[in-house]
Amino acid sequence: MRVATRANGQADGELVVISAGGDRLLPVGGRFASLIAAMEHWGEAERAMRGLAARLEAGEGEALDPAALLAPLPRSWQWLDGSAFPQHGELMQRAFNLPPIETDRPLMYQGLSDRFLPGHADVPLPSEADGIDFEGEFGVITDAVPMGITAQEAMKHIRLVILINDWSLRAIAPVEMKTGFGWVQAKPACSAAPFAVTPDELGDAWKDGRVHLPLEVHVNGQWFGNPDGGEMAFGFHELVAHAARTRDLVAGTIIGSGTVSNASYDRVGSACISERRAIEMIASGAPATSFLRFGDRVQMQAAGDHFGAVDQKVVRALAADQRG
Repeated sequence: MRVATRANGQADGELVVISAGGDRLLPVGGRFASLIAAMEHWGEAERAMRGLAARLEAGEGEALDPAALLAPLPRSWQWLDGSAFPQHGELMQRAFNLPPIETDRPLMYQGLSDRFLPGHADVPLPSEADGIDFEGEFGVITDAVPMGITAQEAMKHIRLVILINDWSLRAIAPVEMKTGFGWVQAKPACSAAPFAVTPDELGDAWKDGRVHLPLEVHVNGQWFGNPDGGEMAFGFHELVAHAARTRDLVAGTIIGSGTVSNASYDRVGSACISERRAIEMIASGAPATSFLRFGDRVQMQAAGDHFGAVDQKVVRALAADQRG
């Protein structure tokens, strides 16, 4: 089953179920008019949405307008992003001569959750000098997760899977990391592809708590990479359990995989500029690929088109006194 959120003038938008062909929809309405409301009562909400999905396959529904879709969850109570692809970390450590992070635990930080940008919207950022970068990753949305849950138990709390572009400002990140307090300015709002899917929708591509699909990335129409999501050192169920070790997770929590990265990067490329620059530094001593400039376009789409596409242009943000 695929769901999405349609703009309706409200912050949380209108929850809709999407046809298998991706061209028609039916609003859910009632108690589950938004996805955040549905996550809080997932069992009942899923039954209602499955019924709508059956009606869509019988030919009902209205035409889908892609431009009217927001991020699947336009805002959430919590966004926790992991770094579960070891190859990405190893490349960064080699390129910048950093010591390895000595831990057997997943890496994770808490990011901005009060908005997720639509996957088709322009992305306003203040300065090209900040080192504008994208990060293609997969994510999951959970229902309410109790504290202290095991990874095996956590699997059943993963209700939806999404595709995320985690925007990063690379010139700011090292400065904030040195403070020991984590990122604020270096991590603006993320973007998300329009459709969220139940794990069963992915078929054999959902296995061991991982999305075994290539994520194809283009920048200004040029191929950038298509690494596969299956090489996570920790599955999403393990990331959920890690996050819930000392606290409950509220329904609607979003957890990210971190930048999709593969050991065969020389063949499949990368899902972020910083990783490509690290590869160039290792190979020749200096990076050759520039960070993004205003007007640059980033496109992301997973094989099978389960999630729809991210297709966005980076633009200069208006000054505060120009926003009206």
